[in-house]
Amino acid sequence: MLGENRGMSLREQILTIKREDPAAKNALEILLCYPGLHAVMLHSVSRWFYVRRMFVVARLISQFARFLTGIEIHPGATIGRRFFIDHGLGVVIGETAEIGDDVLLYQGVTLGGTGNERGKRHPTLGNRVVIGAGAAVLGNITLENDVKVGAGSVVVHSVPAGSTVVGIPGRVVRTRAEALGTLEHGRVAAAAEAEIADIEQLSDRIRELEALLRLLLDDRVGQARG
Repeated sequence: MLGENRGMSLREQILTIKREDPAAKNALEILLCYPGLHAVMLHSVSRWFYVRRMFVVARLISQFARFLTGIEIHPGATIGRRFFIDHGLGVVIGETAEIGDDVLLYQGVTLGGTGNERGKRHPTLGNRVVIGAGAAVLGNITLENDVKVGAGSVVVHSVPAGSTVVGIPGRVVRTRAEALGTLEHGRVAAAAEAEIADIEQLSDRIRELEALLRLLLDDRVGQARG
């Protein structure tokens, strides 16, 4: 099983944030002002109670963390080392989610389910996965190592290692052979914008066809009345 918050020390979390966030000036600022850090450390506590089947206590701690940080991590979720939630507001991580090492989530990310199914119903993330702001990864699917998900994407199918995914529904726009070293927001955003432009062009074409169809129907009705 991935993660159990294994060996995830406060020092390691602070060093991770300093490495990932250029805005982080020092350890005291991180300790006091980073809700992602607070949420992860409180999840370690709630997880301790959860695995000992003290479910109510575990949920109370997770709800306190949600109130404090705006980040909801179910105590049942398993998290690897050096997990970083940047900004964090609106992040939701479901009960059976599994998160590998060196994973980065931005604000508004959802690792959720797709219904009322039982058992494993939330995503599994491999190592070094990056998920952009507002993206949703839904269902019992796997994002393998080094996957990047563009902002606002909705991913409902498993993704192979080294791929970059954008769009609704998410589709692979870059594979391991073309993989980005990091989540370069400009390039991922450009791919997403290109897809949006294609969709807008298709919508315009549909509207044109609808208008033409209405003209043809009006003409037929006029001929019938004549």
